[in-house]
Amino acid sequence: MINTKTAIAVAKAVALMLVASSAHAQLTNLVTNGGFEQTTNGPATIGIWGTSEAVGWTATGPGLMSLLAPGTADTTGSAPTNFGQTFSLWGSHNGGLNVIPDSSPNGGNFLVTDTTYGFNNQDVTPLLSQTINGLKVGNQYTLSFNYAAGQWYGYTSPVNLTNAWKYSFGDQVRETPTLSYPNKGFTGWQQESYTFTATSTSQVLSFLATNAPHAVPPMAMLDGISLTPVTAPVPEPEEWAMMLVGAGLVSFQVRRKQAKVAA
Repeated sequence: MINTKTAIAVAKAVALMLVASSAHAQLTNLVTNGGFEQTTNGPATIGIWGTSEAVGWTATGPGLMSLLAPGTADTTGSAPTNFGQTFSLWGSHNGGLNVIPDSSPNGGNFLVTDTTYGFNNQDVTPLLSQTINGLKVGNQYTLSFNYAAGQWYGYTSPVNLTNAWKYSFGDQVRETPTLSYPNKGFTGWQQESYTFTATSTSQVLSFLATNAPHAVPPMAMLDGISLTPVTAPVPEPEEWAMMLVGAGLVSFQVRRKQAKVAA
């Protein structure tokens, strides 16, 4: 018979396994490549004019969307666009008003898109999207990301520039505060966080840069995208079985040790 000490040891083992399982679930980011580090051809223009792609993401629409490597925003920028221009931002290295950090708070590459290509950004600004699978209807998920704004190097504006990010998860739509900044300026990085409730087991997560004036290219920046469950999901039957097997092994080891001591 298992004595009290053995029972306590088994209970502790089960509790530790449950805690470990819960912590793992809490930290799981359901977004693929939320930091844009995985690319098909390095940091460069993506989407319809692109020479590279961000793994896991789909970029649609005719406007400019590009990935910038750390330390290149106001120096070398990205690969040439379809106009033959090498895209970069106004910053302290090229006569801009503000220092642009080498990378976003997330580190590594970050995404930049032109919010005013063409005549109205509702129609032609590129849309960035990704399908998220494995959701549980009714469960809550917290979306977090970093965003900022600057201006395309070589262009100037007589008025302040503005832009924001509209983001959606399934049919639920939200929008960041609108950033306002002067000609050749940079806003600094901001953080947005919002908790959604899943209405389907599979939903599209999308981002659209918006709220910008025309013809004075304000550039919207994005990085560090994560979507995590608010609470740990209840373990599946297979997980319970594994935990019980683990508890049994712990019990066996304890009893074996007791037997050696008795001998």
